[in-house]
Amino acid sequence: MRINLQSAGAIILLLVLSSCGGKPPVQQSMPVAVGVYQVQTGNATYFDQYPATVTPLNQVEIKPQVSGNIIGIYFQDGQVVHKGQKLYEIDQQQYKGAYEQAVANLNVAKANLAKSQQDADRYLELAKQDAIARQVLDHQLADLESAKRQVEAAQANVSGVQTNLKYSVISSPLDGTIGISQVKVGTSVYQQTLLNTISSDDPMAVDIAITQAEIPLFNNYLQKQQAKDSTFTLVLPDGTIHPYTGHLILLDRSVDPLTGTIKARLVFPNPTRVLKPGITTNIKVKHSAGDSSLLIPYKAVLEQLGEYYVYLLIKDNKVTQHKVALGVRINDKIVVKSGLQQGDMVVTEGVQKLRDSASVQIGSPKPKQGN
Repeated sequence: MRINLQSAGAIILLLVLSSCGGKPPVQQSMPVAVGVYQVQTGNATYFDQYPATVTPLNQVEIKPQVSGNIIGIYFQDGQVVHKGQKLYEIDQQQYKGAYEQAVANLNVAKANLAKSQQDADRYLELAKQDAIARQVLDHQLADLESAKRQVEAAQANVSGVQTNLKYSVISSPLDGTIGISQVKVGTSVYQQTLLNTISSDDPMAVDIAITQAEIPLFNNYLQKQQAKDSTFTLVLPDGTIHPYTGHLILLDRSVDPLTGTIKARLVFPNPTRVLKPGITTNIKVKHSAGDSSLLIPYKAVLEQLGEYYVYLLIKDNKVTQHKVALGVRINDKIVVKSGLQQGDMVVTEGVQKLRDSASVQIGSPKPKQGN
């Protein structure tokens, strides 16, 4: 069957007109269902945690000052010792002999001094009577001075050998715990041979590294040791909490240029001696800004190019993207330093579906939750 060109053109025109005869209805955007939170003040209490190392406040390496053979050890390894307690004894025979000889030499020198003094006194009397040559008197007075110097030298020698004799008995220089002995009875030792190490153990120091930015904060803690807004707690390696709280005693003299940190030293009571030198543990530092900090749920926050925003509810059930400055995160909340006021409504549910000036449908505002 033939269809002429005029009829075909008419049909095509009708089809085109029918396809473009009307526009589809514009769909209106529906309000986004959201949950909101009313901004209120709260207690911004949080904890910072720092790796820490336990170290004794005082530690001394025990080394002999004289050489010889060890003839006595008077403690048990790991024992608590007290200042002045006898620890080691070195064979004293050679030092006793030297001491006795030095004393004998001193006695000889004193006898010579006495004789020279008598001669000098007698010559002085004779000189008054012009019964002796002046030269003889001068020689005797010189001999008297020489005898005095010999006595002084002999006394110094006695003191020296007496010190060596004293050093042959090695005593504890402090109260603390002694380690495992590095020598046994019969060992030949010399000056600077390491015998043992003693460290104080109550209280104990705990060292942490803080950043340069934290120096003002820790200086404040140092000046206000009794402040209630910070507490230093020690977490033991097994996860338990040390039963005694500590206090900050010093910041090191300089910042380490390689790490940009400075050492802070705390002190903790250690009556049960559970803290041992070298233990790696953690320090929890409690910070509290009181009840005046603005807190919002962390899930309300959006980050864009290093800046932080929230969706703030405004009139007519619309939201606007609002820039905020944030502080520390505390569990599921975060401190707002600026950008919001108490009573503002921020979106916490449905945040990812929103855009600026979007219409929203909200439920009941979520009340402030406990921390």
